[in-house]
Amino acid sequence: MRELSGDGLLARPVRLHGIDLGRPVDVLLDREALRAVGLDVLCGDEVHRFLPLPTAAVSDVALTIHSPLVLLEEDELDFYRSRAFALSSLRGRPVLRSGKDAGRLRDVVLGPDGRLLAVVIENGDRITFDDTLAFAPERRSAA
Repeated sequence: MRELSGDGLLARPVRLHGIDLGRPVDVLLDREALRAVGLDVLCGDEVHRFLPLPTAAVSDVALTIHSPLVLLEEDELDFYRSRAFALSSLRGRPVLRSGKDAGRLRDVVLGPDGRLLAVVIENGDRITFDDTLAFAPERRSAA
């Protein structure tokens, strides 16, 4: 089984027939299933588009797509953002194991199907994801 990190996905360009179309700037994780549903891609025209992860072939050097039609327009990206966590919004937040602070999130490890396999905390430790693991809610300041 080939694993990917969130940072690893963000380091690969998105290519169509060998041409770079853009670069991923964030990974979107489904709130309920905790799996990667897709990527926020900043395209060459400086527009953010949504790339559903299952439509991309992931290699060590690129995310290859076979049709530009799988890059959804910005309003579809907003639809997915409203139903998913952006990895960037979780970074630095406490990871809880059985309700206790295990460290601050640095990255996630994904399976080839996008399933969340583990989290990497700031000291580099990898913690296998299971039902005892959770992300601490965002703290809101009183205004």
